[in-house]
Amino acid sequence: MTTEIAPLRIPEDAKERVKMLFMAKHALWGGGMHPEDGNHAIYHHEVRTTLENLGLNLEFANSYDVLFTRPEVDFVFPLLNRGGFVNSEMLIPILCNMHRIPYLGAMPFLRGLGDDKSVSKLVCTHAGVPTAPWFCYRRGAPVLEADLPPAPDGRWVIKPNASSASWGISDAHDWNGVVNAIADIHGQGHDAIVEPYLDGYDVQCAFITLDNEPTALPMLWYERENTQKLWTYYEKRDLVPNTEKAALKRFDHPELAPKIEEMAKKFARQMVPFDYGRIEFRVDLNTGDINFIEINLNCNLWSEKVMAKAAAQAGFSHADLLETLLAECWRRHGLIS
Repeated sequence: MTTEIAPLRIPEDAKERVKMLFMAKHALWGGGMHPEDGNHAIYHHEVRTTLENLGLNLEFANSYDVLFTRPEVDFVFPLLNRGGFVNSEMLIPILCNMHRIPYLGAMPFLRGLGDDKSVSKLVCTHAGVPTAPWFCYRRGAPVLEADLPPAPDGRWVIKPNASSASWGISDAHDWNGVVNAIADIHGQGHDAIVEPYLDGYDVQCAFITLDNEPTALPMLWYERENTQKLWTYYEKRDLVPNTEKAALKRFDHPELAPKIEEMAKKFARQMVPFDYGRIEFRVDLNTGDINFIEINLNCNLWSEKVMAKAAAQAGFSHADLLETLLAECWRRHGLIS
């Protein structure tokens, strides 16, 4: 199971010497909820505040154009992932590569791979990790019933292939319903992935990179009242009341937890170095079935979400987590010894 780990520290002289650009949609937001992005604005403000309290040499930006010409910075901390266009999560790493500025997180190709749910399932299959059958109906390609994956219970889940926080997710119980859901997603400019609905619980495997190795944090799971209910983007962002009780707890099932951690490590090995990420599995406690759902590189670092909660289970404060991520990445890029 998960081994004990200790936070890394950045030397005081490096905190002053390394000029870091923090980029987030709400990097300049004053705190509080945002009318469209909800608690995402609180998250960005909290990360900024934590970085400031670490005593780092910081600059801030909330748009991509700060990287269209080379800024006078030594390092970029990118949280500007959802830019309002397809594959936006790859833009900051690509621009940083063009300027030869090191940055936190995985390289552009891996960021795109992680964001493409269908391709990440191919990597998962290559690693020998189980995942549900699926098909990605790419925008502009034929939508054929022959490609529909089997759903023994007669229920399919349809979502944007690059969605985050369950944006655009829906379900259907027949081919016409699937077609309509795909058309809606295509109409919004996205590819659509379709797979059978899997009953069970979401188990979250958070990883950080230490000494160039993917290091597992304690696993968590959402203990839900109703596993048949789809969680929506609006519920996850606290933009509408969520009437269902769902508690995020440590997952320490004596038989299933070791199996899931081993599967997660197999997948994570394919992506190193990625600094941090969260691998999600759907687990049926009644049957013991385990299926990979998705990987989220550069995932949410808010203290109320999985990555920070898992780090807290390992004894890390929010500041410990961020400083450890930066210290490991700065060491890898030669900014500190």
